[in-house]
Amino acid sequence: MSEKVQNVQIEESWKRVLSDEFEQPYFAAIKAFLVQEKKAGKTIYPPGPLIFNAFNTTPFDAVKVVILGQDPYHNPGEAMGLCFSAPRGVRMPPSLVNIFREIERDLGIPAPAHGDLTHWAKQGVLLLNAMLTVEAGKPTSHQKIGWQTFTDAVIRRISDLKEGVVFLLWGNFAKGKKALIDETRHYVLTAPHPSPLAGDGFMGCGHFSRTNEILEKQGLAPIDWSLPA
Repeated sequence: MSEKVQNVQIEESWKRVLSDEFEQPYFAAIKAFLVQEKKAGKTIYPPGPLIFNAFNTTPFDAVKVVILGQDPYHNPGEAMGLCFSAPRGVRMPPSLVNIFREIERDLGIPAPAHGDLTHWAKQGVLLLNAMLTVEAGKPTSHQKIGWQTFTDAVIRRISDLKEGVVFLLWGNFAKGKKALIDETRHYVLTAPHPSPLAGDGFMGCGHFSRTNEILEKQGLAPIDWSLPA
């Protein structure tokens, strides 16, 4: 493993699976861009140690479910490197409120008091944003710096190297990633985005119970979609 790959602060199984990507010029360009932006005094979310939080919390070998988001929350204190997740003590973003509403409708699990989804991630739910960083106050500002090349590769590696993963694609952006997934080997569930801006289309999708049914049919443990207090 090259020194360049060894220097990436990411969990070892992902380092192995993605080693080719870390050698690519586009990845060096992402790193250079972020360093330059910080030198220019710009605030980037999430904080540096949390950029690869989704990978560090859910090793490649543990991935059973993938939820795909677009980019991190752009308000102070919200982004934590897990898509849709917000730290304890932070007001829950509206999309997350609707996710919890659907879990309550689907499974009867009452909405939790916080929005930290680490408990899901530790059970094998990869909470992957297509862009891993954003400039404060500017949604999708890092859409074209190379992150999607990286995260598309992540989706392809999961598709090529694993079997029976459940992909939850919510909204048109996430549905656009469907072409990266081999549907003869994996399960793809789609729904409108949980954002209130998308109306109430997400409500009634039943993705949480359906995901568990699929996992149990494969002899895998279902996801506990509740969150510890």
